Amino acid sequence: MTLPHLSPPPTSSPSSSPASAAPSAGASPGEGAARGRPDRPHLTELLLSAFAGHRNTGLPLGPFTLLVGASGSGKTSALRAYEALARLGGGAALGEAFPEPDACVPERARADAQDRRGFRIGCTADGPEGPVRLEVAVQAEPGLRIVGERLTADGVVLLETALRDPRRRTVQAAWHTAGATPVTRGPLPDDRLGTALLPLRVAGRTPGERRVLAAAEQMVVALRSVFACDPRPDGMRDPVPSGTGRLLGDCGNLADVLWRTHAECAIRYGLLVSAVSAVRAGCAGPVAGLLAEPYGGGLVRALLDRGDGIRTELGRLGDGELRYVALALVLLTGPGVLEVDAPGEVPAALQTLTVLADGLDRGMDPHQRAEMLRLAARMCERGHIRLVGSVSDASWVAGVGGVTVVHLDRD
Repeated sequence: MTLPHLSPPPTSSPSSSPASAAPSAGASPGEGAARGRPDRPHLTELLLSAFAGHRNTGLPLGPFTLLVGASGSGKTSALRAYEALARLGGGAALGEAFPEPDACVPERARADAQDRRGFRIGCTADGPEGPVRLEVAVQAEPGLRIVGERLTADGVVLLETALRDPRRRTVQAAWHTAGATPVTRGPLPDDRLGTALLPLRVAGRTPGERRVLAAAEQMVVALRSVFACDPRPDGMRDPVPSGTGRLLGDCGNLADVLWRTHAECAIRYGLLVSAVSAVRAGCAGPVAGLLAEPYGGGLVRALLDRGDGIRTELGRLGDGELRYVALALVLLTGPGVLEVDAPGEVPAALQTLTVLADGLDRGMDPHQRAEMLRLAARMCERGHIRLVGSVSDASWVAGVGGVTVVHLDRD
């Protein structure tokens, strides 16, 4: 397989699409619902056209999605692709999103005449503007760069880029205008997602340009506010230095989060305290509270309050208990406590936090697993939290509603 190219464009091109149906950008809360569309932008599909071990793969995404498959079936690589798209949507450079691009190239991919190899991913985001599709082709060898990008909605190509001159660090972009000139062209950098840059380049003077901006905004909002969470029990057991007070993806600074939110923000600490009942369900013995205290030398440690004068250091808990505690806090607290790129310019009512949890049930016993499943389903049902997790076996999910189970087969 040579360097992957984008699939043929939809039925309409920028130059032939009508402008009369173009909605205005920046839908207000409730406007999407009035048109029969969701108000909160969110991803409904992850596209892995040529990525690591995936070929022509489309993964449907619901509010609570479990990717199921044996080791080597591509669960982890799918979550990494999702996280990389989220980083690009937040404005990150290509190298930040793909620190090991060679690992993303399909193993049997063949280099083309210019010794180039690459990969292709994308997604579909639903929201006030309806379904919007993004496809990105990336060259990994000999140098990392975006060689093609396409943003489409209702069969209309709203943005399309292509690498015209390999000697320049730009791609040629064409975006929908539908004014006196059907398409506007200009260069964009080859190490950034063009969709995320459109608000800086498109004036929004014509209905067509406003449609482009609205679709791009929906895609970017849907991609951002992603928290990749993989609690590491070994890193959660010891006292930690006081820091920013925002929970990291490995949850190793949980004690610091508890300490700083208690001291600085009553609202955030209230969210943590409200998680006690969920924590209780996953831990052995009584649990009356979750707290932190100074340990000396600028360190803090986390403890469980047993309610009878006894406090148990988190270091004494089992791996399953620690992972359960961390994941429960993530689902119950939201962006205010997490180290996440939340779009501050978007009202909270239109934002959705997406949690990516590889090995969601890792280390948990059947009781903890069942409690985590029920908690996740309940939180995702509310609409402001979405969860995409991976498990090797989903037989224990039977009978729980609201879960989208996607089976991945190992070739």
